[in-house]
Amino acid sequence: MDDWRPTASIETLKRRAAALTQVRAFFAKRDVMEVDTPVVVTAPVTDVHIHSAEVRFPNAGVPFFLHTSPEFAMKRLLAAGSGDIYEISHVVRGLERGRHHNAEFTLIEWYRHGFTLERLMDEVEALAREVLGPVVAGYASERLTYSESFQRELGIDPLACTQAEFERVARELGLEPSADTTRDDLLDFIMGARIGPRLGNKALTFIHRYPASQAVLARLDPVDPRCAMRFELYCEGVELANGFHELASATEQRARFEEDLAERRRRGLPTHWLDERLLSALEAGLPDCAGVALGFDRLLMLATGAARIDEVLPFPTARA
Repeated sequence: MDDWRPTASIETLKRRAAALTQVRAFFAKRDVMEVDTPVVVTAPVTDVHIHSAEVRFPNAGVPFFLHTSPEFAMKRLLAAGSGDIYEISHVVRGLERGRHHNAEFTLIEWYRHGFTLERLMDEVEALAREVLGPVVAGYASERLTYSESFQRELGIDPLACTQAEFERVARELGLEPSADTTRDDLLDFIMGARIGPRLGNKALTFIHRYPASQAVLARLDPVDPRCAMRFELYCEGVELANGFHELASATEQRARFEEDLAERRRRGLPTHWLDERLLSALEAGLPDCAGVALGFDRLLMLATGAARIDEVLPFPTARA
């Protein structure tokens, strides 16, 4: 058996270590504190598109879960008065495998008090350019609203289109919608199949102000409540980061979580309890902040020219 060897070269692993040093220096210069939150948590996420891995301990009456993001624990720290924080965290999401996906991967997640969405995008771009270095020298900086990206690539307005129009576009792209296919399912498919792969051509491209239904943890846009204060960063067709102006209302957050659970039941997906500690932290008072999760492994793929995520990981899940 020869699969004991790492899938990434030793030279790539050295580049990985150097990039993590760059990240820590970046935040140290900005006086952002590094934190370390639990990997094993007591409540899973409710998002219908993210699958939490369950953990069973001997003699425990209930299951635990591997976190899919440090977000909920970090927000509890923010509510307790931590100030600006970041974490470099291994996270686990079930059913994710592909050229850009491994079940276990590394997120860089951070939260900034008083930042607008635009100011956080500036900081995300600064970090990405620092880590990518000469790879993105001369790359443009581009910002489009979600609607503008659809209009540019497909000539349609996603905030005004009917379900039938979305189904027509999806069929043209190879998806045959069923009676259970929702509007958001169609939007996700169209973004993933057509728009996303065309974003970030020789550019760092931010797509912002997603439809409100696609940002359960974000505030609504005060100018257009059909949209949420959410952005994603793309470079060379690869999604690198997902950020929000964070929702601070415990009542609204609970309602959105309950909607997620109802949709999970409709789809026959596992359902569990809500993270009541997070909701209690929101009730205690989450400071006005914006936060983002950046996929470190994908960033390293771009930095090294890797074609698959396995090339920048020491041991992907199948060989862990």
